[in-house]
Amino acid sequence: MAAANLSNIKADVPYGTLDLLILKTLDTLGPLHGYRIARRIEQVAENLLRLNQGSIYPALMRLEQQGWIRTEWGVSETKRKVKVYSLTRAGAKQLGIEVANWERATALVARFLEAKA
Repeated sequence: MAAANLSNIKADVPYGTLDLLILKTLDTLGPLHGYRIARRIEQVAENLLRLNQGSIYPALMRLEQQGWIRTEWGVSETKRKVKVYSLTRAGAKQLGIEVANWERATALVARFLEAKA
């Protein structure tokens, strides 16, 4: 496939990376509501990823149940009542673990891609 065509493809988030992306987004930008988290991830990914409610909200619920994020009610830019998510101390620790796991996994894949017969 030509490189010019790749910019028109939007992929789903690679399996196992959404938690990392959410935690990093909250660590970088501070408290946000779910829609803003999803849009920020897409923005940083230069719109090469797509996130929908069916993926972002279950992930946010799972992260909250694990104690890595917390929620409180707030008001959006459009004056709507929204849940605002923020990183907990445990979430900041987990972010470090997730980053280390990601770096190990990508290093492993890189070794296979660079391997010669």
